[in-house]
Amino acid sequence: MKGSFKRDDDYNERRKHLANLSDEELKQRFWDLAEKAVEPLLELARTHTTPSVERSILLRMGFSSLEAKPLVEGAIDRGLISKGVGHVVYRISKEKNIPLRQAGLEMLEGKHWEDAVAIFRGGNQ
Repeated sequence: MKGSFKRDDDYNERRKHLANLSDEELKQRFWDLAEKAVEPLLELARTHTTPSVERSILLRMGFSSLEAKPLVEGAIDRGLISKGVGHVVYRISKEKNIPLRQAGLEMLEGKHWEDAVAIFRGGNQ
């Protein structure tokens, strides 16, 4: 093959520490390493969001784009976007024992925001 080169194969050397592991132990090691590799991504997703992501979540919860935008803006104004706007609406729904959509629509009317701030600032997440 033109442009290719011969690589010194050190596979057997690199796998010595795995040679005595059973298939089950190899599977467990694989999943442990996969979890370790993905953990920073999960942490990033837990701690970072954007208005666009939050609007998208609200759309999947059944809100229209015209409803989602002011809900996200309301959460931003109150420092709640990092909690997840869908999560904020969900918690209000549970706290008030009302349907999810009703909670969001009432929040659009200006209701429940103080409760939302109290819930998330009080550590009851």
